[in-house]
Amino acid sequence: MFACEIKPEVQAFPTWVSEDTRRYIAHTEAGRSIRSLAREAGCHASTILRQVRRFEGRRDDMLVDLALKRIGAFGASRTQINRSISRAMTTHDLPNPDAVITVVDDATLKTEAPRILRRLNEPGACLAIAADMEKAVIARDDVNGETIRTAVLDRALAEALALQDWIRLANEGRILRYRITQAGRQALKQFLAEAESARAASQDMRGTDTEDYARDCDNSASGKRGRIRYNSAESPLLVLARRKDLDGKPFLSPDLVAAGERLREDFELAQMDPGAAQNWDCFLSGVEKGDSPQTDASGAAAARRRVAGALADLGPGLGDVVLRCCCFLEGVESAERRMGWSARSGKIVLRIALLRLRKHYEDAGGNWSPLIG
Repeated sequence: MFACEIKPEVQAFPTWVSEDTRRYIAHTEAGRSIRSLAREAGCHASTILRQVRRFEGRRDDMLVDLALKRIGAFGASRTQINRSISRAMTTHDLPNPDAVITVVDDATLKTEAPRILRRLNEPGACLAIAADMEKAVIARDDVNGETIRTAVLDRALAEALALQDWIRLANEGRILRYRITQAGRQALKQFLAEAESARAASQDMRGTDTEDYARDCDNSASGKRGRIRYNSAESPLLVLARRKDLDGKPFLSPDLVAAGERLREDFELAQMDPGAAQNWDCFLSGVEKGDSPQTDASGAAAARRRVAGALADLGPGLGDVVLRCCCFLEGVESAERRMGWSARSGKIVLRIALLRLRKHYEDAGGNWSPLIG
C-alpha cells in the first residue's frame, strides 16, 4: 500500500535510503562507533565522520530532521521506538508519536515523486508545510498574485523528498516553503525517461490502442515526428492566463485555471493505477473499451472515475480540448491543427470548456474546491 508499517521485528530499510543515511542512523540510533562503520564500509574513519557531520548540519531543516527520526524509528522494535522518540524529540516532533511509524516504500516513491516534482518544476511553485500539518501543499502564484493549489501530498513523502535533496528549504517561518533543486530536476528527467521507455516497450509488446492518443499526437501535420509536452515547465493554461482580453482582464480567470489544474491532478493520479491501460478517447463517447470500469475505492480508481465523469459531462469537442491542453499539455495551436479548427479559435473553445468544467465541479461538490489528491 502507500507506506510500510513497522512490525515488532527489525525491518529492512527501503532501497531509496542511501548508504550514507543508513550509516548515520546506525551511529546515532544504534550507537555503533565510527571506526566499526568504517571497517564495514572499507573506508577511512574520517570519511564516515564527514558523512555524520554533513547530516548533522542538515538537521536544522525540519523535514530532514523528521525523516531521519522516522527512518531511525522504523528500524527498531516497537518498544525501542517509544524509547528513541522520547529521547530524540528535541527540536521537532513527529505527528502522533503513539501512532504506528510509517516510511514511504520504494513503489510509492517511484509513482508519487514524478507527479510532485513535475508540479514543483512549474514557475513559481513551492511546497508549503508547517510543524502541525500532516499534509504538505504545493501551490504557485498566478499573474494576478492569487495562489493556486496544484497538489497535496503526505508528510512522510515530503520528508523523503527533502532527505533525497530533491527539495530544499527556501523560506522559514511558521509556514516553511520548499522549492525544487537541481538534483530534483535531474531526478524528474530520469523518472520521465524511464516512464517513456516503459510506454514504448509496452506498446511494442501489446500493440493495444492504449497509446493511440500519444501516437496521434506524435505525428504532426507536416509528417514529422514530434513530442507531447510531458516535461513542460508550463501548461497551456498558464500561457493563456497571462494574456489579456480587449477590456484588459486576464483571458483565463484564476478559477478557470484552477478547474483545469484540478482535472490535470486527477488525470495524473489516475495514471498511478497499475492496471490502468485506459484509452481516454473512449470516455468522450461514453463507451469504454477493454476491461470493465473499476469499482474499487483506491485513489487511482476514484481519480479515474472523476476524470471520466468530467469528460462525459463536457462531451466530444469540449472534452477533447481540455484533455489535450489540460491533461496532455498540448499547445492550443497544435490542438487546433489536429482537430481541424480555424486559427485562433482553440483558445475560445478552451475557455468555454473550462467554464463548463467549473460548473461541473460546482454541481458535483457544492463548493468546487475540496482537497485534491
